[in-house]
Amino acid sequence: MSQNEEKAADPAGSTMMFRRFVSENKEAETAPRRPLTPYILAAVGVVVAIGIIVTVVMTWS
Repeated sequence: MSQNEEKAADPAGSTMMFRRFVSENKEAETAPRRPLTPYILAAVGVVVAIGIIVTVVMTWS
């Protein structure tokens, strides 16, 4: 099929050219980001543990 025949047969215009462009130009996918939730929970746990230790030390002093 020539370019003109593709445009005439394709009611969306350049759908075939777009599909060809996408299939020929593969981009490397970005690496998935690591979740932050475990780090946030660990930080909150450390703060709570320090708070408990400080409370116990202040109570016993």
